[in-house]
Amino acid sequence: MSTEYRTGREGEFTYRGHTLDELQAMELDEVAELLPARQRRTITRGLSAEHQKLLAKARDSTEEETADNPLRTHLRDMPVLPEFVGLTFAVYTGQSFERVEVKPEMIGHYLGEFQLTRSSVEHGQAGIGATRSSKFVPLK
Repeated sequence: MSTEYRTGREGEFTYRGHTLDELQAMELDEVAELLPARQRRTITRGLSAEHQKLLAKARDSTEEETADNPLRTHLRDMPVLPEFVGLTFAVYTGQSFERVEVKPEMIGHYLGEFQLTRSSVEHGQAGIGATRSSKFVPLK
């Protein structure tokens, strides 16, 4: 799997040969040409009304505002765009809103990729009487 981002000689972030400042100065259509196929298709077919609304909120907000009040969203399928870098989103996991601080390395992914919807289950020991075999477990 090839890496689509890297840091330059000076430690500056680049995404497919473009610096973060260049990416943020580009129009949405120009950025879409650099994104992977699925995200590019999402943008070229037209963002839905909800996606447009989130994009407008993100453009109006600043890093300081979102640090205290993250932008709450259910849109896990929103592609991370260069203008989102530095902002904080609260992405819905199906149970709660979890914070996601967008970093430059996240460009080209979806918001939902950074908050898992399923948690791993860690089973404890079975209690007394839980199973037939538990009657043979010493009590202490």
